[in-house]
Amino acid sequence: MSISVAAIKELRELSSASVADCKKALNDMDGDVQKAFQLLRKRGLEKAAAKGDRAAKEGRVEAYVHHGNKIGVLLEVDCETDFVAKNEAFCQFTKDLAMQIAAASPKYIKSEDVPKDLLELEKDKEKELYYKTHCLMEQAFIKDPSLTIKDLLGSLVAKFNENIVVRKFARYKIGE
Repeated sequence: MSISVAAIKELRELSSASVADCKKALNDMDGDVQKAFQLLRKRGLEKAAAKGDRAAKEGRVEAYVHHGNKIGVLLEVDCETDFVAKNEAFCQFTKDLAMQIAAASPKYIKSEDVPKDLLELEKDKEKELYYKTHCLMEQAFIKDPSLTIKDLLGSLVAKFNENIVVRKFARYKIGE
């Protein structure tokens, strides 16, 4: 099947994946851009899981102060190389993540960080809601609610082909 340049361009803009990855995904999904996007998202999460053991000793500390100076965030996101840490897409990701933390006020990075005794009080359906509300990786991205932060991170890992880890964050709000 012949894939049009316009379809590859559209998928690349949606996913930030390489041209080769976009073309392969479109071929695998018979030219359907939305299905190819879902496939790239899935592949990105698989790549992220495979790279999870690699050491991330470079990175970036991002600071964000919301308008009015009432909310501030400090965030550490680590990666494997200095090259990625200075990349514009990585820097934008850390800025977006700091803004996400300011807006959505998560308490934990991932669901595994939630204390077990706290979860024992929740029912199964309520646990999922708790994770989506209080765990950064499970939250819907404020700029595109169709993506979770975990999806966004997975696409970045796939793009750079190296481990990227949200190490820690602190959110400050006047009066809290």
